[in-house]
Amino acid sequence: MGQAWMCSGLRWSADGPVLGWVGGRRTALTWGKRVDFGVAEGGVRTCVGAREHGCPVRAVVSGRSTGARCEECARLDRAHSVAADTIADDPRPYRVYLAWFGPGMIKVGITAEERGSARLLEQGAVCWSWLGTGPLMAARRTEELLRAALRVPDRIPYGDKRAVRSTLPSSPEERAAEVEQLHTQALALPGWPESLTPAPCRPVDHVDAFGLAGLAPAVGEVAELVAGGAIRGRLVAAAGPDLHLETDAGVVVLDTRLMRGWELVAAADGHQALPIKAFKTAVTTQDGLF
Repeated sequence: MGQAWMCSGLRWSADGPVLGWVGGRRTALTWGKRVDFGVAEGGVRTCVGAREHGCPVRAVVSGRSTGARCEECARLDRAHSVAADTIADDPRPYRVYLAWFGPGMIKVGITAEERGSARLLEQGAVCWSWLGTGPLMAARRTEELLRAALRVPDRIPYGDKRAVRSTLPSSPEERAAEVEQLHTQALALPGWPESLTPAPCRPVDHVDAFGLAGLAPAVGEVAELVAGGAIRGRLVAAAGPDLHLETDAGVVVLDTRLMRGWELVAAADGHQALPIKAFKTAVTTQDGLF
């Protein structure tokens, strides 16, 4: 077996997506780049730990888990997450955003102001706009206000996001329409937190950043990595944690979160293809939003 590497995840830089590797190495991903790797024969997937600390027992985790953490490390990681609502005294300013992933798929979320727009790239938001800025608790109240008054979710399933990326409206104006409409409705709601400063609607479009223009429909997505399996393809698009790879079987989506915890090697002739599952039908309606 050749040298093995362990992936630390996909990150988004100003120049595009970058794969990180345990030890600090990085691989910039550009359209057309070959992505060929295999999973070590006889290997197992081990927990990646929590909060930059390794798993003390190196627990074995499921190949289908996107978190790649054992139960205890997942609990520790979530205990320090803003999304888990366990941190109430964070003094940093937060931004509320509206993110659109396809027709009928729009959500509200919050992110620390210092992170800029990184969260929107990480989530695969096709179009988005800021809604307001203020203290953490005011940002959370605004999230809840939109959920209660307009039935806007704070999560969109990744399967739904993936299934529509090749059928998005062709113009930026069409892609921004739902964001603009919801932004207007949100600012008009009674009960807006006084400490949250509203932001003007300035939609940002990520179609070019993600390489989605003219994207061919995917035949499916990698279900999980398995020992002795491999994938070979050419990168045609990337959004959030997902790589869209042109393979001999057609375009396949690889969620790079599935790579974490495995020892990866160069793909060899003895490797078998990774299991692929077909897309489910996307849910593209949100009753009661508009």
